[in-house]
Amino acid sequence: MLPLPNTLSSDDPNANAHQHNAMGYVSEAFAEALLDGIDGSDFAYAAMYIALREMVGAFGEETVAQFTQDLPERIRSGQFSLLRKN
Repeated sequence: MLPLPNTLSSDDPNANAHQHNAMGYVSEAFAEALLDGIDGSDFAYAAMYIALREMVGAFGEETVAQFTQDLPERIRSGQFSLLRKN
């Protein structure tokens, strides 16, 4: 199994080019879905479901469970917010 990165952030200078390119594709798909009238929260839920399914397929259940266990704190700290907390 491949190692799972600790973080993935569009403004993370240490993130590799492949991760940035992948995020660009996801952003474009999100924008296209919105233009087609798909609700943003519906698309986000579907994207998270598909992403977790793909990650479990690539890394296994336990690795993904460990990777996601710190998501609540990362969310609360603003890592995924458009507007950064000061």
